[in-house]
Amino acid sequence: MPPMIWKPNVTVAAVIFRDGKFLLVEEETETGLAFNQPAGHLEQGEALVDAVIRETIEETAYHFKPTHLVGVYNWRHPAKDVTYLRFAFTGELRGYDAGRRLDDGIVGARWLTLDEVRATQARHRSPLILRCCEDWLAGKRYPLDLLVHYD
Repeated sequence: MPPMIWKPNVTVAAVIFRDGKFLLVEEETETGLAFNQPAGHLEQGEALVDAVIRETIEETAYHFKPTHLVGVYNWRHPAKDVTYLRFAFTGELRGYDAGRRLDDGIVGARWLTLDEVRATQARHRSPLILRCCEDWLAGKRYPLDLLVHYD
């Protein structure tokens, strides 16, 4: 049997703040309803910036324009023994498609204050949700030209 090849799951997330609240999604998971930033997996051949734009519209119906990278996070899910490498972006909302059907499993977009984000930690998909919000509030912003995509 060939040796197992380890690789992290590359994900993207949008950290969006407006009127004192963060945009999260409430979604169905194998353990019940959970909160996450608009987020998902990088698809083959896709640039990271394109992935976060796609995931945000699919999960929230908001059109998102990334302007900065908030951070890069490495987290191992203890129960699944899966490692996630998350690229978190911030940016601007450029519209809302009220008639758009959201991805399967997404209950809806929710705007939460930082206190509400903290109060719902037991229902977060990962500890990265709160950390990304706190990093955003701390002013962490990195230029998008740090990311280079070759086809």
